[in-house]
Amino acid sequence: MADMQDYKSSLSDVTSRKFETFSYLPEMTTEQTRKQVEYIVSKGWNPAVEHTEPENATSSYWYMWKLPMFGETDVDVILGEAEACHKAHPNNHVRLVGYDNYAQSKGAEMVVYRGKPV
Repeated sequence: MADMQDYKSSLSDVTSRKFETFSYLPEMTTEQTRKQVEYIVSKGWNPAVEHTEPENATSSYWYMWKLPMFGETDVDVILGEAEACHKAHPNNHVRLVGYDNYAQSKGAEMVVYRGKPV
């Protein structure tokens, strides 16, 4: 266990904060992000896009980008909405959520664009 890595994160350093499981891994490539969206679609979960300022990312409230995409199965449409949100709010973090209707909770959640602190 001596090889365990400590992640240096703090409230004062906005860029060091972790938000979900994928935050502890290297940034996903476009293809890896696509695979995650394909997984959300394959599970029948409803995708949604959310965003917030980096300094507010640890709060439980993120802004909803449009309405959740109920029943959307086209991966390109979902990725296009995430990109449109990022273009409209380039300094904000943008995350993709997969809502599980059966469990009535989030089945997946990942930051797909990291904003720059102002």
